[in-house]
Amino acid sequence: MTSSFDFPMRHGGSVLRLCLALALLLPLAVHAKTGDRNQPMNTSQVSVDGFNAPNTITTLTGKVVVTQGTMKATGDVAQVYLDGQTQVSRIVMKGSPAHIQQLDDSDRLMTGEAPTLDYDNINGIAVLQPNAVVTQQGMGEAHADKLTYNTNTSYFTGTGHVSMTYLPKQRQKANAAQPAPAGSVAAPQK
Repeated sequence: MTSSFDFPMRHGGSVLRLCLALALLLPLAVHAKTGDRNQPMNTSQVSVDGFNAPNTITTLTGKVVVTQGTMKATGDVAQVYLDGQTQVSRIVMKGSPAHIQQLDDSDRLMTGEAPTLDYDNINGIAVLQPNAVVTQQGMGEAHADKLTYNTNTSYFTGTGHVSMTYLPKQRQKANAAQPAPAGSVAAPQK
């Protein structure tokens, strides 16, 4: 049996902020779909154990899916931490690997994967580890043992065998109708 659980959000949503953090890890800043912040967060899982009460941790287990607008995160287990006002303060998603994806305002897909995705909504810090990978469609990707991103300052770090791939901007293909070489005669148009 699949259960579903809605969580109240602080400042537009902690899982969404994780996705924003992942999207901004790449060298060119890309922002998640603007309207996603105002969407409700939904979860689907095989089982849930916890409370929708202040200062609690709720554990979501089995085929966990968290969605908010175009953002979708999946994993085997997620722990959702609620603060004193019953707002999401932290989410820790684990999987083989845990996965997150979202479209930006230009409809480019951002994806992130790591065995652990940990987002601290109070301090705005996202941590992906170990063997973290973040990819932005058409822009490139980053790999590291640990990627940490501060959503408040846009500062990020990668530690432990960091590598990045920067994709070149695709050049426009030449028009099929090339100008005629100098000295040639163009055929008359009908």
